[in-house]
Amino acid sequence: MTLAKRPLRYSICVSGAARGETVKQSYKAAEELGSAIARSGQALTTGATVGLPYYAAYGAKKAGGFSVGFSPAASLREHLRKYRLPYDCYDFVNFTGLHYVGRDLYLVQSSDAVITIGGRFGSLHEFTSALEAGKPCGILLGSGGTADMIPKLMQTLEPPHDDLVIYDDDPARLVKRVIELIDLKYKDIHEELRNHDEHWYLDPDNIPPRSG
Repeated sequence: MTLAKRPLRYSICVSGAARGETVKQSYKAAEELGSAIARSGQALTTGATVGLPYYAAYGAKKAGGFSVGFSPAASLREHLRKYRLPYDCYDFVNFTGLHYVGRDLYLVQSSDAVITIGGRFGSLHEFTSALEAGKPCGILLGSGGTADMIPKLMQTLEPPHDDLVIYDDDPARLVKRVIELIDLKYKDIHEELRNHDEHWYLDPDNIPPRSG
């Protein structure tokens, strides 16, 4: 059995406010972020919520991309009726059952990078979680809220991995730069994929015998 090699697809999270002034200010920029992620061939991840993440998911789907939402709910019923969250812009919704705080961590850990646009405390939580986990972080400057406060926080708090934070005021350019940083992070993986067959897991000698 042989499978054709294909480029790695990254999962890029767009983190932003569900409500508030930055949604009114930056919803078009969020849509542009989602569209740019889709056009680059990457997968978009969000918190499966309203506001800026929803506009990013809308932009991704409009551009023909792939979108995954990480819901705080434990089921479709909870997602729609308890949390009152959307479903229409996602190819798949992961019902984490972890509520908002746990969902944020799961979302970040399931993404290769996090881009912050606008935002409030939830977005700050996702940004700091991503930074602590060593994930590349993109910050869309001029989008208000958390995104525009992060540069000052970075100067004041002296956090780890500050070399993983990219600032830009252009959505498409920011996505491009974030992807370049992920490429650099996985440079060794890309080289191995170019030079070797990575389908070792299909070797019969690596398949454990069935029990029973």
